[in-house]
Amino acid sequence: MIVNKTTLFFDLDGTLIDSVPDLATSLNATLQDLGRVTFEEDIIRQWIGNGARVLVERGLSSSVSVDPMLGKETVDGALSLFLKHYSKNVCEQTTLYSHVETTLYALKQRGYSLNIITNKPNEFIKPILSKLGIRHLFSTYLGGDSLPEKKPSPQPLLHGARTLKVPIEECVMIGDSKNDLVAANAANMDSIGVTYGYHQGEDVRSYGPVYAFDKFDDLLSVLA
Repeated sequence: MIVNKTTLFFDLDGTLIDSVPDLATSLNATLQDLGRVTFEEDIIRQWIGNGARVLVERGLSSSVSVDPMLGKETVDGALSLFLKHYSKNVCEQTTLYSHVETTLYALKQRGYSLNIITNKPNEFIKPILSKLGIRHLFSTYLGGDSLPEKKPSPQPLLHGARTLKVPIEECVMIGDSKNDLVAANAANMDSIGVTYGYHQGEDVRSYGPVYAFDKFDDLLSVLA
C-alpha cells in the first residue's frame, strides 16, 4: 500500500487512452501527402510513446529506429503536416482504456489531486479530455511542448509539483513506458507502471516502479 500521497500524475497515451487509431490515421495521411509508403495500425502502435516528433521521424524512417540522415527541414515539414491532420482526427476513434473512468472518479473521491503529464502536444490534451468526458477530473495538465524538456526528463514532474505546491514525497507518477518511470526516478518520485500501452515491448517493471499492474483499476488496491 502506498500511503501519505496527495497528488497523482498520469501519462495520457497508453495509460488513460488508446489513441493509436487516430494517430495512425494522421501519420498515414502525412506519409501519403509526402508520397511515402503507409503502414498498418499494428506497426504504428509500436512507434508511439515518445511524442509527435519522434512518431513522425519513425514514420519517415519506416522503423522504430530513426534514420540519422533525416534532415531537420524534412522532419519539420512532415511534423507540421501531421499536426494538421491530427487536429482533424484528434478524438474520432480514441477511447479510454477499461475501468479508467470509474477508477479516476474513485481516486477523486478519495481526495487525490489528479493531473496529467504527457509528451503529447499540449493543444490536443483539452479536446481529448473534453470529448471523453473526463476533463473536469484533472487539476492540471502538461504537454510535451509546454516546457523546454519533456519526459524522460524529470523537469515536467518537478514543474508539476511546484505548480501544485506539493512536495515530491506526496506525488506518484503513473504511466506505461520507460519515459514515465525514468522521469519519476530522476525526480525522486514514486511511480506505478501499467503493463499495457505503448512501450516498444519493454517490461516497465525493469525501471523500478513501486508497483506494476495489468489493469488500471488495480490502482485502487494500493492507493489508500
